[in-house]
Amino acid sequence: MKLQITLSFIFTTLFFNNVYAESVEASACKLALDKGDLTAALGQASKALSNNSKDKDALICQGRALAANDDLTAALAAFKLADAQSIDAFDKSVTSMLIGNTYKALKQYDQAIASYKIATAQAKASKTTAYERASYNAIGNIDAINQQYELALAQYTLASQLAANDNERGESYEKIALMHHKMNQPDLAVEFQVKGYVMQSKAGSLDEQAHAGIELGRYYGLNKNYPNAENILNKMIRFAVDNGGAYYEAKASCVLANVKKAEGDQSGANTLIEKAIAIAKNTHDTAFEQEIQLELQGL
Repeated sequence: MKLQITLSFIFTTLFFNNVYAESVEASACKLALDKGDLTAALGQASKALSNNSKDKDALICQGRALAANDDLTAALAAFKLADAQSIDAFDKSVTSMLIGNTYKALKQYDQAIASYKIATAQAKASKTTAYERASYNAIGNIDAINQQYELALAQYTLASQLAANDNERGESYEKIALMHHKMNQPDLAVEFQVKGYVMQSKAGSLDEQAHAGIELGRYYGLNKNYPNAENILNKMIRFAVDNGGAYYEAKASCVLANVKKAEGDQSGANTLIEKAIAIAKNTHDTAFEQEIQLELQGL
């Protein structure tokens, strides 16, 4: 079980593979990028582009490498050049999604939404359901950042209707549950998080199962359903221990501490607080320790 999962620009690594007849250099760029060798990837992209400045695959690989290197302005320029070389709807859905991702990383949210809407239209035109679903989720994510929760809920609902498997259904249900939580609708938050947890229990990774269960415990607690909250959170603590997930053991302990405090059991809450802090310190991960401190605020 990982401590955290970073999803920066992962969209293309899931879908953009062997779609086009690539140049040798563009293929080498992608291979280097997949290995995390950004210098080699950028070198191969430059070689490809010196041979053909309109090499769309090389431009996309170059943009991805630049984005991974936090050179977002240059990445955006590369993706826009790739978009100019894109003709059919599928190509446009790819480049528009990448452009939207980059605008989002730059916190230019209006531009990001505009790009994601183009991606949605192009995905519909090319009948690429996976991209259409991803673009709805991407728009919803920005609406959520902007605290426009009803708008986000609408986008996540559209995405849920295009889910292709239980894992995707679980992800959608969790996003919908979170929006109901943000809108102070605890019953609906619990309802959809239960659905999400069931789906992730069947098809999710260990991290996804743990996260879904902990959030279900959080929503049960906020809905004052303390017995169910304690049951699922204790289950998640055992699950984390059995699978070597210190991150989730600490997170579940924090949420359970909140439940204990709400029940009037401050002693039990204090024990869990001390446990969570000790786990975090033992990892020697500063970011993890800070996250746990945020979870424990108010306790």
